[in-house]
Amino acid sequence: MSDERPAAEPEDERVTDADAWARACAEDLAAEKARRRTEHGPPPGSAAEELKKLVDSVADKLSGLRSPLLGGLAGPAAQQVVRQVVEQAKAAVEPVIERNPDVFDHLAAAGGELLAAYRSAVQGQEQRWTARTADPADDRPDRRDRGEGTGPGERIDLD
Repeated sequence: MSDERPAAEPEDERVTDADAWARACAEDLAAEKARRRTEHGPPPGSAAEELKKLVDSVADKLSGLRSPLLGGLAGPAAQQVVRQVVEQAKAAVEPVIERNPDVFDHLAAAGGELLAAYRSAVQGQEQRWTARTADPADDRPDRRDRGEGTGPGERIDLD
């Protein structure tokens, strides 16, 4: 007997696309994004883009307001002054937003974290408040004089 093995028959080589998995994942992701867009609307932009939209909408609102305080005395002149102030504010804010868009993303993230910390603190305090018994004196058994009388008062040592 010989230790020689018969030559392995060549397996049917499958023709595979090395990027098929990546392509399928990309197609699934695109389909999911399209589904979410139709369900929830377009996703919000970056914090810088959202701030720019806010500045534009506030500027449009302020420019369109008629001043009830000035009445008919300085109507067109007052509106012109408001428009100038709004345009100056936009001219000052927009370059800062364009130069530092990442800063606003970081500020938005920090604000979210501060809000979460505040919410956690408030929820913890609310749980402590709601967990108390109806009689707050019962929470301090060491200070209550339980031996004398049945009233809710405490004994105060004046010495």
